[in-house]
Formats: sequence, C-alpha cells, structure tokens
Amino acid sequence: MAADQRDRALGALLGLAMGDALGMPGQTLSRAEIGRLYGRIEGFVAPVADHPVSHGLVAGQVTDDTEQALLLAHRLIAGAGRIDEAALARDLLDWEADVKARGLRDLLGPSTKAALDAMLAGTPAAEAGRGGTTNGAAMRIAPVGIATAPAPVSALVDRVEQACRMTHFTGEAVAGAAAVAAVISAGVEGRGFEAALDLALEAAGEGQTRGHGAGVDDMARRIAAALEYAAEGPAPEAFADRVGNSVATHQSVPAAFGLVRLAGGDPWRAGLLAANIGDDTDTIGAIACAMAGACAGAGAIPAEARRVLEGANRLELYDVAEGLLALRVAEAPAPLRAAGP
Repeated sequence: MAADQRDRALGALLGLAMGDALGMPGQTLSRAEIGRLYGRIEGFVAPVADHPVSHGLVAGQVTDDTEQALLLAHRLIAGAGRIDEAALARDLLDWEADVKARGLRDLLGPSTKAALDAMLAGTPAAEAGRGGTTNGAAMRIAPVGIATAPAPVSALVDRVEQACRMTHFTGEAVAGAAAVAAVISAGVEGRGFEAALDLALEAAGEGQTRGHGAGVDDMARRIAAALEYAAEGPAPEAFADRVGNSVATHQSVPAAFGLVRLAGGDPWRAGLLAANIGDDTDTIGAIACAMAGACAGAGAIPAEARRVLEGANRLELYDVAEGLLALRVAEAPAPLRAAGP
C-alpha cells in the first residue's frame, strides 16, 4: 500500500470532517443570517445558542455528514467490500436514537428517514429509496471512493449504486454520488482535482442510468455547467445564486464541484467558501473538501484544523482510511498490487 495513497485517503476523510465542521454553524441559515450572526466565517466557530439544527455542538464538531459516512465505511470494512443493507439501516436508526439521547437536533435527512420507515414496514431495499433525490448519498459516499479503484468506472458505479440503493435509489442521487466517488477514487490514485473531472462526468453519466427515474436527468451536464461558470471566477455569492445551495443533489453536488475549482483545489479555502454561501453549508462543504482532500492529500489540511478536529471529535480516521485502502488493494488485479518477496 503506497504511502501516497494513505495520505490521499486520509486527506479525503479529514477534508470531509473539516468541510462539515466549518459549515456546521451556518447550516440551514440564509447567507444574510450567517452574516448577521457570525460576520464572515473564517474558521471553526460554535453555533449560536438557538440554532435550529446545530444547537448543542461546539466549534469544530462534525455533523451527520461525517458520522454517517463513517457508518458506511465501517459497513464496507466489515463486509469485505459488500454493504449489509439491513445492518446499515440498523446503524442509521441507532445513530439517530443516540443523537436524540444527546439532546441534539441533526437527525436523519428526509430521503433517508422516509426510506428507513419504508424498510421497517417491509419494503425491499431497492424500492425503499425510489424517491430519494436529496444529497444524503453524496455526503456519505467518500468511503466508497477510497475503497474502490477508478477503473473500470462501471465497477465503481456498481458499488456506489449499492451504497445508494436503500435510501437514494434515483438517477439523480446515484449520478451525484458517483461523480463525487470518482473524484475521490481518482485522487487516491494520485490525480489532481482537474485531472479527475473527466472521470467524474463519465461516472455521473453511468450513475444516471441506475435506479428509479425520480429527479433530474442531467447531472453530468449540471456539474459541467457549474465547473464552467466557476472557471469564469464569479464571486462565491453569485456562484451560489446561479448553481444553488439546497439539499437537492442537483444543486449541492454541482456547487461542491464548482467551489473546489473556485478554491484552486485548496481544501481549507473550499470549506470556507462553502461555510458562507448559506443553506446546506455543512454538506456542500463536506463533499467539496472530501474531493479536494483526496486530490491534494492530508498535508493540504492545515495542522491547526487537524488539531481542532481531533479535539472536538473522536473519529479514528487513520484506522478507517487503512481499512478502506485494504479493500482497494485486495481487489486490485495482481500486476497492480505492490510487489512482495
């Protein structure tokens, strides 16, 4: 297992947590409310006392984005690359019960909650997620990108589909998650963000053919359009107004791609841009910084940010990165594995 792959895998997970925590105090708030309550967010800050979702969290603490991604990571590792959907459903329900017990408000998203309720009522997993078009699949897909090689792209999208099926089994959601996973997979392989984009668009096109037809049918085009607009160098506010910043996959995933380009691939800068644009700031930040972190490596995450994240959370990201990379190595064709004695 190459040291660079370890650095890129850890960068993806650290980036995920960093973008999530930076966006946490602004999530669900409008851009104007963020400005009124915090000024401009320039680092980790605690949410205001009466925050509608983040009440009770501290500066640098992560939300459901990171915690649910780690649940998926542990299921991948435990299943040697397969996802036990019933076990993951129990994990998610147990997670929400624990969140409630802690007196927090960041509960399951609308698509996930509806799908789990349907599964508990006996609906098959492939049907439970037929209406899920929100960004819950893309927000927790980073472990799939770490654990899976970028080629063949159909195999990568197969695993993305499996991760999405239970809660977000629609063309929109699978396409968005596939694009994100592709960038992370390519980043772990050694590519920079710009070099990973062709693969991301190919994966989005493949993902669009999977699942049910709910939602938009042009995710690859929307991601490409967001990237093209970002290349013009608009102000982040203008960018968010045009692309969107809601929980819908067709807004938040293109937004995350464009913000990474606006940030020049820098994970910290991408997280700060996401934290200030309003609405789904934590999820857009988590997605953007996971991609940027995978493509730039853990060394691109500021040391002080890592210190704050480690102090505010118990995430065990090093062990998770190792476990996911072990899956990637085990699945590689023999000539691509590291030579042994």
